[in-house]
Amino acid sequence: MGEIRAFIAIELPDEVKNELSEILYKLKPGREKAVKWVNPNSIHLTLKFLGNIPEERIVDITHAIAKASSLTFPFNLELKGLGAFPNLKSPRVVWVGIGGDLPIITNLQRQIDQSLIPLGFSPEKRDFSPHLTLGRVRDKTSKNERYELGKTVESLEIPKSASFSADRFSLMQSTLTNNGAIYSQIEAFMLDRN
Repeated sequence: MGEIRAFIAIELPDEVKNELSEILYKLKPGREKAVKWVNPNSIHLTLKFLGNIPEERIVDITHAIAKASSLTFPFNLELKGLGAFPNLKSPRVVWVGIGGDLPIITNLQRQIDQSLIPLGFSPEKRDFSPHLTLGRVRDKTSKNERYELGKTVESLEIPKSASFSADRFSLMQSTLTNNGAIYSQIEAFMLDRN
């Protein structure tokens, strides 16, 4: 058996991906060389990045994180504002923020994180900051291009309709190709509805 690149995420409904497509449509023009934009169909809300793992560990991982799904009820999330890391004056990553039932998703992420410690996965050092990555600014992008991108990000509004219910999370595989990463679901975990 080999290794796979894996992560745990909430997959997005098509309506939200369509909203993200509209936002990207407004951000992209003239910036195709400055920013590596994410395909809106590939955007997801990452809860935990696992990295390269041996395939035989998948069973242990699924057993460990299944408990988190049984302890969490479905919850509502919404797209909330555009931003950039580290800041809008010199962006490196452009993102859409997440609002809604943040205490619930933060608790879910913490439960997943804690359930994987006995398997040797280190807990996250930074506080969980739910966001959807839209693009990564290329290293060779000039300061002026970064500044202009930041101004555009600051000026855009998120549609009020961009909300959704999260009723599951998934263990995902990421396969790196020359055309970007291809994501496939290994297993889905339904949140407790009782």
